[in-house]
Amino acid sequence: MPTTVKTPVRRNVGKGRATRRETDRIDPAIAAVMGAYAKPVQARLLALRRLILKTARETSGVGAIEEALKWGQPSYLTTETGSGSTIRIDGIKSAPDQYAVYFHCQTNLVETFRELYPELRYGGNRSILLDAADDPPKAALRHCVALALTYHLTRRKRHKAGPC
Repeated sequence: MPTTVKTPVRRNVGKGRATRRETDRIDPAIAAVMGAYAKPVQARLLALRRLILKTARETSGVGAIEEALKWGQPSYLTTETGSGSTIRIDGIKSAPDQYAVYFHCQTNLVETFRELYPELRYGGNRSILLDAADDPPKAALRHCVALALTYHLTRRKRHKAGPC
């Protein structure tokens, strides 16, 4: 059963309105999972975590992100708005110098990513595979993360539009 650990959300008040900003403070349970990886993979996963949180802040309609451990993996959920599909990140056990970004396998997200970014490596219909020794393709990852975080918003808009 997945363990849920919420990452703190700080609300800053300025000029009469509240703005949401996730902190980079990491929950001890998630920090423990991250600390178990080899240093190169750990550094890449922490950078990926920051990219996910920043992309969520900058993407309209996403709302606050919940960071949780699901199946022992750091996971990012749009529980506030329900706008997106869960994103998980993890090292690859069979390849200790690699890591991955996982998406729900019953969505068309990875299929869409393959069309947009054929140069990326994929693990079936559920993940983008990355090497810790290589610089990650930040722009492509940011776009893929934004698409996942707004997956349900996009689907709702299509359904409201009616048949083509």
